[in-house]
This record gives sequence, structure tokens and C-alpha cells, in this order.
Amino acid sequence: MIRTWHISTVPDAARARVDTARLAAALGVSDMERTRLTTSLGAQLRTCLTQGGAWRLELETAAEPPGGVLLRARVTSGDEADAAERPTWQLTVACAEDAPTTDAGGPADDHETLAEALLVADEDTARVVDRLGEQEDLVTFHREELEQTNLGVLALHAELDAAGRAQRDLLAAERKARGEAEAARSRLTFLADASAVLTASLNHDEVVRRLRGLLVPEYAESVDVWLLDGDEDRVNAPRPAAAVVAARTGRPQYAADHPGDLPGVDDHLFSTLRPATPLLCIPLGTRRTPQGVLTLTPPGARWDADDVVMLIELTRRAGVAIDNARRFEHNRDIAETLQRALLTDLPATPGLQLAARYLPATHGLNIGGDWYDAFRQPDGSLITVIGDVTGHGLHAAVMMSQLRTALRAYAVDGGTPGQLLTRLHIFLHHLQPDLYATAVIARFHPDEPTLTWAAAGHPPPVLRTPDGQVHTLDAKPGAMLGIPLQQVIQDHTVTLTPGSTLALYTDGLVERRAQGIDPGIGRLAAALGTFRSEDLDADLDASADRLLHPLLSDSERDDDVCLLLCHLHSRAAELVRTPTELAF
Repeated sequence: MIRTWHISTVPDAARARVDTARLAAALGVSDMERTRLTTSLGAQLRTCLTQGGAWRLELETAAEPPGGVLLRARVTSGDEADAAERPTWQLTVACAEDAPTTDAGGPADDHETLAEALLVADEDTARVVDRLGEQEDLVTFHREELEQTNLGVLALHAELDAAGRAQRDLLAAERKARGEAEAARSRLTFLADASAVLTASLNHDEVVRRLRGLLVPEYAESVDVWLLDGDEDRVNAPRPAAAVVAARTGRPQYAADHPGDLPGVDDHLFSTLRPATPLLCIPLGTRRTPQGVLTLTPPGARWDADDVVMLIELTRRAGVAIDNARRFEHNRDIAETLQRALLTDLPATPGLQLAARYLPATHGLNIGGDWYDAFRQPDGSLITVIGDVTGHGLHAAVMMSQLRTALRAYAVDGGTPGQLLTRLHIFLHHLQPDLYATAVIARFHPDEPTLTWAAAGHPPPVLRTPDGQVHTLDAKPGAMLGIPLQQVIQDHTVTLTPGSTLALYTDGLVERRAQGIDPGIGRLAAALGTFRSEDLDADLDASADRLLHPLLSDSERDDDVCLLLCHLHSRAAELVRTPTELAF
């Protein structure tokens, strides 16, 4: 349906506007859309009348799928000559779904219809105004809610910002605490590891070298160790005044041109020896057992306070380690001196050459238990003995001396090697019930080509015959001397021929921790078999040295070593008759 109005005057425009409102109402256009249509149309018609000329209004209803109806209003120029220059105005509104698409009423020509249309228009306007009032109230309400919401959001943002700052502060504090805990754990780990390194050595010079290596360069740029009552103390080198004060008072001293404010450390005037370098002087050991002073320069500008606390504790432990090492070295020197003083000079016997070697342990206090001896009995026999007392140090050296003296005393009354060992067993059991010993005794008689020997818990003797064959004399031995049981140790004999060599030794020569003792005895037998009788006749001492070298070259020698070689000269019978021709 299309309806057309020609407009050239104000009444034409008013009538067209009223008819449009009536048609829109008949088509079920909503109040808001109807008011928008008539208001916009009225404004457009006023513009057209102002411009002058004839105008045309067309109202067209058309179906809009699916099931909708549209009302389209279009204002165009009524003069075809001016149509191209005057733009077309158009507005479309939606009608009710059941609106008729045919003619919905005629034009409003009478005054009553126009008046009624005006009133209806006012009613539509009133409803629109009410609707706008409601919308304005609703907008006002939502604006207030929005303002309240904004205030809440601002407060929430403030709270979140405060919470964020608090969380950042907590995270920073946590990171700082974690860093401090990690640094403390690192210091404790270093202190434990360094203490283990320092106490692992029983040589005070080695402890000092290790201390320097541990501290430089992480905790100190340079380290100087001043040991009291040591070689360093006798060197006429100037010492920093702070080091002297630390040695005298037993308190750590800090010497610099500024206060150190370090925990447990006294501030001292700066050093005249090194005025530009801060010095930290820490006493080694305790005030009761001072060992010296450790002087350090910082790895950077200054020391960390916690590092200083750790350095003081490490220095204390280093002092204890040095004190222990010195005590150990002192006891070891005494034991070695006593041991060597008690070892006998070998007697000269026609036709029988003797060579002995004693090597103290180089690791630990394993000194004082091994011994050898050789002496004559009243019947002319020569007793050779080698033994090992359990334990080490001064006590073992003293017990070795007592066993040696007791054996010589028993041998004056005669007796075979087995009888002598049996008497020593009874003597040791009553003298020291908690101390044991092992020993081998071999007897040579100038008039008999027989070797008599007995063993008590000791590695077996090794015999080299003139043809180069080596035999281990491992006949049934007795148990260790001093164990709480009765025993009678048996004698064993073997025939000797000129050129034979008997090797008596202690376990330090053949025993290795990772291999045991049997492989070592095998190496000894093999090494002894490489010698020629001529070499043994010519120089038994040199042969003893040659025998020790391959057996000890792979050993750390953590135990004493004793070796006693007894060599029956190849011309033994001739030498017995003419003792002045002895080659040894």
C-alpha cells in the first residue's frame, strides 16, 4: 500500500503529519517509534516549507519476512526539475506483526478528526515523556549505583594496591631470608668440609698449607700463619702489632683506618706495616693452648660479619688440629727414637751374615711395635728373632723392650725357639693381659747344618736355597703370644746348605689393605728368588735394600717395617775355620 500527500502549505504539512500519525497508530507502531516518526517528519516538513516549493510525502507499507510489516515514510521534491538537487528524506519504522497492509483509513479532512489527532499526538507525547522520565529515573539510579560501584572499585584498588605492596615486601623479605639461610648453610657446609680437611692430616705444616688453600681467594686475598714456638717464631720477621696483641690477649683484632664493627673482634689501630690494607688477626687455638695467629686480608673492600664469625670458628678448629698434629709428631718422634735405641746391633758370626732394616711408618702413629734381635746362647748357637707387638706408640715400644729383655734372659738358660716362645707367651699373658704379640725365632748352630725355628701368630719365614728356589716355612705355627689360653709352641727344623738365605719380616712389609697378606708373601718370595748367591755373599746389606725397594714402592707405609736377612755364606765351612777372612 502506498499513500501520497502533496504539500505546499502549512495546513498541507499539518494534515500529512496527522494522517501519518493515524496510519502509524492503525498499523500498531509503538508509541516510541510513532512519536519518533511524527516528530522527525514534522521537522523535515518544516524544513521543506522553509525552502519553499512543492513537496510530496509517500507512506508505504510492505511485508518484511519473516512475518513482519514495515512502514516507510519518504519526502521528495514535488517539482521534477528540482528533484535532482533536493535530497530525499526517508525513515522506516516497524509495525505490529498482524498489521494490515491494505488501506487503514482515509485522510483527516474534518476539524474533529484533526483535533482528535492532535490530542492523540499529545497523549503519545505524554507517554513518551513519562517513558523518558522513567528512563531518566532509571539512569539516575544506575548512575548512583555506578558511582557507588566506582567508589567500591577505587577502595578495592586501594586495598589491592596495599595488599600488592605488602606481598612485595613479604616476597622481598622472604628472598632476603632465603638468601641469608642459603649463605648460612653454605658457611656451615664450608666449615664442616674445611674441618674435615684440616683434621685429616697429622702434620702441622700440612695443616697450615691446607688452611691457606681453603681460605684463598674466597674468604681472604692473602693468609699469613704465625706459629708460636715453631720455626716461624724463630724467623726475625716483623709482625703486625695487631697480631702481637691477638697472640697476647687471645682475642681477634681488626687493624684498619676505620672501625670494623665486627662481632667478637676488637678494633685496633691501623698497622704501620700495611697501613692501606685492613688486617684481621685471629688467634689459633684457645687462650689456654695458643698455637699462633692467623692474619688475613679481605677478599674485597671489607669482610661480611657472618663470614668473620665463621672464620673465627674455623681458626679455632685449625688451632686444635695444629695442636693435635704437634702432639702426634712429638709422640711419634719419641717412639721412633726409643724404638731405634732399643734395636740391637747385629753380632758378627763366622760364615753367617746378618742384615737388618727398620723403617718407621710414614702415616699415623704406627710406630713402636716392630722389633728384631740377634744374640748368642751359651752353647754357641745364634738366636735371631723378629716380632710385632699389637698397638703403637710409646706403650708398644716399652712392651717391645720388655719382651726383648725377657727373651734374652730366658735364652741364657738355653732352650729351643719353641720353648722360648712358650715362655714369652706366659710372660706376656701375666704382664699385660690385654696386649698381644707375634714373633718368629730362628736358631743357627755352627756345628749343625740345621735351622730350628718356631712361630707364634707371625707371618712365616721365607727360605731361599742356593739353587734359587724359595720356600715358605709355614709349618704349623703357634697362636699369638699373650692370648688367654695355654699353649706349647712347637719347633720345626729344616736342613741348611751353604748359600741359603732366611728372610724374617713383619707384616708391614707384605700386607696391603686391599689385597691381604698372602699376595705380599708371594711377592717377597719372588723378589728373593731373583738374587744370586754371589750377590748375597758379596754385600748382604745392599741386597736388603734392593729387596725392600720393589716391595714398598707401591705402599703408603702406614705400618712399621722390619726385615732380617740371615745368609749362610757359600764358603761357610771355610770361613768358620778362618774367621779373620770374613767378608762382612
